[in-house]
Amino acid sequence: MSSTRKASFFDHIAGSWDDWHDLPRLAAALAAGLEELGVGRDETVLDVGCGTGNLTAALLERLSPVGRVVAVDISPRMIAMARAKIVDRRVSWQVADAEALPLLRGSCDRAICLAVWPHLDNWEEAAAELARVLRPGGALHIWHLAGREEVNRIHRSASGPISSDLLAPARETAALLERFGFRVIAAVDDTQRYVVSARAARARGG
Repeated sequence: MSSTRKASFFDHIAGSWDDWHDLPRLAAALAAGLEELGVGRDETVLDVGCGTGNLTAALLERLSPVGRVVAVDISPRMIAMARAKIVDRRVSWQVADAEALPLLRGSCDRAICLAVWPHLDNWEEAAAELARVLRPGGALHIWHLAGREEVNRIHRSASGPISSDLLAPARETAALLERFGFRVIAAVDDTQRYVVSARAARARGG
């Protein structure tokens, strides 16, 4: 998601983002989803495309005092909004591209791409980076709280640089991840949600 135009687009809408959502309902949906995904209390979780921090906040509610969130976004304004809402030492905030993450190899237990995957310019580079920063056997979730057709309808109707940012069918996303050593464990693509969950390759002999 290296596009300067996309970063500017999300900077522009950052101040309105939370106003467009029912935040209590969103928080409840995120909490239920994190339970279903099996997020552990002591994990280090990478929040890819963290936006104004709503998923980060839900993760912090779930994580223990030793759990950590690494929250990244290409939009400096989105990061600023998130930091203003969330003051917690368990979070590190980074203005960064998912295709060039400033993180060490194997430094995260889990990565969650909530409502961000179609906005990435190069899915192959993103998958390679996520495989790099996840520990062996670490979990990846590509997650939307709406079905693929609804997500694509919203993006097609949007003005600016996201109008062609469309989700591929879950089976295609799963096949892409498998090319980068991920083992796909779930691929849900229905009218209610879109979730592709996978595990990073384990170390040899692991």
